[in-house]
Formats: sequence, structure tokens, C-alpha cells
Amino acid sequence: MSDLLVRLFDLPPLEPAVAALDREGIEVRRALASERPQVTVFARAHGSEGWAAECEAAFARQPLACFVAVERGVGVAAGEKIPLPGDTLIGFACYEATCRDFFGPELVHPGARGRGVGRALLLAALHAMRAEGYAYAIIGWASSVDFYRKAVGATVIEGSKPGIYRPTRR
Repeated sequence: MSDLLVRLFDLPPLEPAVAALDREGIEVRRALASERPQVTVFARAHGSEGWAAECEAAFARQPLACFVAVERGVGVAAGEKIPLPGDTLIGFACYEATCRDFFGPELVHPGARGRGVGRALLLAALHAMRAEGYAYAIIGWASSVDFYRKAVGATVIEGSKPGIYRPTRR
């Protein structure tokens, strides 16, 4: 997998993506410090131990470098949506967790994919990076080049495979 480059000064607007999800009962927002345990457990369960570690790094930063998507008052049991009193974490996106100016990891629960959640989380994090003064962002070790190309015009950085992501030493 290669790294991708995104022009932060040419991003699509964030508000329409967030508003569309809000109408469906999904809130996209910067994570709260108290949500660190839920996000890291979610990352470990649906992603990897490495992603959980990167989430920990994003939560250690100020401002917090993690955005979450929560579905209000709905839970999933055996693949069926059921009413619950509270919110259910359905995705997250971090930045500056691995290196400065890097976006990722990002993860949306398989049952919530195809609804625009990943795109809204991506835009929220990239707009935050732009607000912090960056002109470009790197999406590290992108597994879905077409998604990022379509969502934000990302381009492959030639010669970036494997980039900074070397095999873990044992």
C-alpha cells in the first residue's frame, strides 16, 4: 500500500456531509477525552492493535486529534438495529497519530459503511488539519486509494511503499 497526498486548501466543504448524517441520527464530532477507552477498544476489535496504539497517541495530543461518528439511540445486535438509550460508536478518524501531518487511522464499522460516515470523518479530520495550518496532508498506507481519490482528490505519492510502515520487530 502506498501513501497519498491531499491538498488541504482544496477540500470539499465539511458541513453538507455532517448535516446529511445528522438528519439520519449520526453525529460526527471531535472525540472527548473520556471516550478514549471506547475508541481504542473499537479500534482493536475492528482494526488492529497498531490502530489502537495510534488512537492512544491521537488522544494524547491537544487538541485531541480524533473524530468520532456516533449513532444516537441505536445499537446493533446480531446485525439488527435495536433502540437503545444512548449512543453507539460507529467509526473514528485520527490524525497526527503516527507522524506530523499524517491522517489515519480511520475505521467505520462494517454495518455502517456506505452511508457517508467515512467521508464525513475524513473531511472533519482534514479540515481540522487545515485549521491547524497545514496546506497538505499525507494519508499513510492507504488501503482504499479509490475512496480517498474520489472523496478528496488524493494522489499516490510515488515511491512511498512501504513508507514509514515497516514490519513490526519482534
